[in-house]
Amino acid sequence: MPEISIVLIEPLYEGNVGFTARVMKNFGFTRLVLVNPCPIGDEAIMRSSHARDVLDSARRMTIDEIYREFDLIVATTGEVSESVCTPMRMPYYTPAEVREMVADIDGTVAILFGRENWGLANREVMRADIICTIPASKAYPILNLSHAVGILCYELASLPRGTYPLAGRVEMEALHRHLGEFLDRIDHPEFKRKNTMILLRRLFGRTRLTTREVSTLHGLMRRAEWHMEKKD
Repeated sequence: MPEISIVLIEPLYEGNVGFTARVMKNFGFTRLVLVNPCPIGDEAIMRSSHARDVLDSARRMTIDEIYREFDLIVATTGEVSESVCTPMRMPYYTPAEVREMVADIDGTVAILFGRENWGLANREVMRADIICTIPASKAYPILNLSHAVGILCYELASLPRGTYPLAGRVEMEALHRHLGEFLDRIDHPEFKRKNTMILLRRLFGRTRLTTREVSTLHGLMRRAEWHMEKKD
């Protein structure tokens, strides 16, 4: 079963942090992570109600630590891309679709929620494996932070036990580095490089590669590189 953590990136209001802890506990989630949060005091404690334990045990981490430690990163956003030519915030999936994507994995999953005023920055979204958006009304698509967390927690509650191990963050980052080096070897156009790497990260994020699958991809690229060296 995946170990799911709710990650709040630079939350502005302690009341929202408290409400987040409360709604997490409503659905059986206890792993709260805070990245550079506002001061946490009496209001957060009051809003957390009977979830004070979730609030008190919240981990403080940096965004870089998040991307190093967790096996799969899901970035939530109310703003999505409308064309495949701008892949930063696509392909995107509903919370119910994300549930199906993570249900069978055995690894750590971080669900990222951005700041109340402007959400997640592109630099944070770019490194995510999966993009999730809540299908809200186009007239007012941005939800309150704790409400958005509640919707994700509702969909992800009571997931069945996992059946296979997911490739870890270290393994996936090594694969992405190898892919970048491979693009160098095949003279992939520089102006396409950033979007290509984003698209590959999204592709592998939603396919949830196993350790064996990652090893196979490395092997295929090494074989291709060996043949290129022979021709040189």
